[in-house]
Amino acid sequence: MSEEPVCAQKGPYQVTLEAGKAYFWCACGHSARQPFCDGSHKTTSFQPHRFVADASGTFNLCGCKRTDDKPYCDGSHNML
Repeated sequence: MSEEPVCAQKGPYQVTLEAGKAYFWCACGHSARQPFCDGSHKTTSFQPHRFVADASGTFNLCGCKRTDDKPYCDGSHNML
């Protein structure tokens, strides 16, 4: 049985991203800097998801950690 991520928030985090900049989205749910990684995954089997923003603006990043469109919210929190 695989380890499940912690639901950090039952809904997305609205964040401002800068085009071309790399970010590390927290996949484990333990980070104190949600939705971004702070290294808390080191006690889990999870790794942060590195992504580069395609455009600048406000985006919804997954808070429940169940999205199929990492790191973006796909509404998976509605099924929890």
